Parts: sequence; C-alpha cells; structure tokens
Amino acid sequence: MATRGEGPAIVRVVLTSDVRFEGWTAEDWERFLALWKPAPAPDVGVVEPHGGLFAIHDGSQIKKLLHSTKGRIPPTTDWPVPLEELARTHGASWVLAAHVGALDEVMERFGARARRTDDLVSQALSVVGIVREMMTEGAIERWPRRLRGIPVPTEGMVDRALDSVCASGKAVALGMFKDGELWTAFVARRRGVGFDVIAGPDELRRAMGFLSGDWRRDYTHLVHAVEDRYAPLALGCFAEVGRFRELQLDARPGAWSRAVATRDVILSHVPAAVGLALGFDGARYALEGLRVVTRRIDVFGLWEPALHSIRKRLGAAAGDKDVEHVLGFDPIAALRSLLRR
Repeated sequence: MATRGEGPAIVRVVLTSDVRFEGWTAEDWERFLALWKPAPAPDVGVVEPHGGLFAIHDGSQIKKLLHSTKGRIPPTTDWPVPLEELARTHGASWVLAAHVGALDEVMERFGARARRTDDLVSQALSVVGIVREMMTEGAIERWPRRLRGIPVPTEGMVDRALDSVCASGKAVALGMFKDGELWTAFVARRRGVGFDVIAGPDELRRAMGFLSGDWRRDYTHLVHAVEDRYAPLALGCFAEVGRFRELQLDARPGAWSRAVATRDVILSHVPAAVGLALGFDGARYALEGLRVVTRRIDVFGLWEPALHSIRKRLGAAAGDKDVEHVLGFDPIAALRSLLRR
C-alpha cells in the first residue's frame, strides 16, 4: 500500500518490476510492429506522406524543424502557417508544433504534480493530461486531430479495462497466420496488478509441432502451447494478417462481429465485456441494414421514430459491461483513427 493524498491507494503498474521478455527474434518483433502500421496507399506509384514533423516556433518564426524520417530540415517558413500546409510541403503525415519553451513547461507542470508513489501509468497519464491542457491553451498544436473527442484515460479506466479483459493468473494472446504458418504472435501473462511476461512466437512455434496449413485448425495448437507454457487464456484473437489489417480500418458497423461470425477472426475464451461489445456491434449492424430498407419502402417515415427508439434502448442495455462504457470511448474507433492515412 502507498499513501496518495489523505487516503491509502494501491500503487498499480501495467508491467511488474521483474517483467520477462522472451521468444522474440528481430524478425518477429518487426512483424509485430508492422501489424499496427497504417495501411499502404491503394494507388500504385503514388508517394504517400510518411513520418511526422516537429516544429518549434517563437510566435513569428519557425526556429526548428525535425522530420522523424528525414532528420533536421532548415526552417524557411514564417509563423503562423497552417499545419496541414506544413505537412504537405515536407511530405509528413502528421505535425506537432510547439512554442519555444513549451516542452520545458510540460516538464515543469509534471514535476509540480508528480508524487513519489506514482507508477509508470500514473506518470504517463499525467503527461498526456498536461499536453492536452497546453493544446487547449494554444502552446502546442497538432495535425490531424485524429483523437478529437477521445478522453484522456483515467487510472480507473485502465484498472477496469485490465480487470474486464484479463484477470490475474491468466494470459491474453494474439496470433497472426500467413501462408499456413504462424507469422507472429504476442502473449502477455498477468500476475497481480501487472503483466510479468511478454512473449513472442519463437518458442511457441516449436511447441505447436507440425501444422496442417489451415490456420482455422492450427490456432488450437497455439492455444495449447500458450496455456502449457504460460497460463490459461483469458482472451485469444487469431486471424490471417491481411484480414486483420483490413478490419483495423473497416468503418462499417458490424465489421468485427461479421468477421467473428464467418470465422475470419477467431476469438478463444471471450471475456464477457468483449462478447457484449461484439454482440452490440452486430445488433447495430442489423439495425443499420433495417434502417436502409425502411427508408426505401417507408415513404411517410413511420418506421424511423421506432428504429430510433430501439437504437436508444440498445445503447442503454449495454450497461456497465459495455467496453465503451468501461473505457469512456470506443477503442475500435480510436484505433481506426490512428492507423488511417
């Protein structure tokens, strides 16, 4: 226990102090990171913006420009300038601009609010909150504002999200297949308040034995390998790499529930919160289809008020177990916003 303010509070971490990383080759790690990169542009031969641009200005002139992949760029533009134009000029997909001294101010505020009992999550959330404050004040700007409307997570949100998905003594796993082989995988085992093992696929491949080449059958071997070596699964998600990346950016209602229903994605040991989210996602898809049909045949608009009432009741029925209610935002929408071009 640790004291925070007047009352006691449990110091919570996401990773334990003795966390172990194992089963990763350089290729496996690169593949895992590539899984979350924005999808490539559909037009062949078109050079898309890439990387980020950091701009430091004094209110009338840009003092420093740094591209995340091209390095330092000589500043030749006066300030202010629209960030979208700045990104287009230097081929960047996003821009972060700050007033001279803004980063120092971030650390000053962080130092004033930090406590000795704060863990890594508390510190990270504090920094995010301070940056949001300074964006509101105009000292820091960003483009595009992909996470507009997504609240800064609280410590309670992090705790509830972890507890609803993976209890202590269990593990979560992600397995991606390609051409009949395990392409990459990720396993995290929870012990107490944090995760004590972050494992990759290298050792799991050997434990899986010979594969049939049909990932819809072979994923069970991965489940057995994870549970034999680490812990019972609280949640496992398995798919082909290409389909999984398509779903990350699929904005259609019901996309994930349709993929699960058709076994394009296989979930093993589904927690109640995830099951409810998928169920309501499918129900919303069904209502959306019904709305399109009724618009075509209901020329007097008699059905639309009834459908609106159903949608309201559907949202209220999720209650405290809906993932969006637990987190305070839609995690799929947030992920889609981050990964799109």
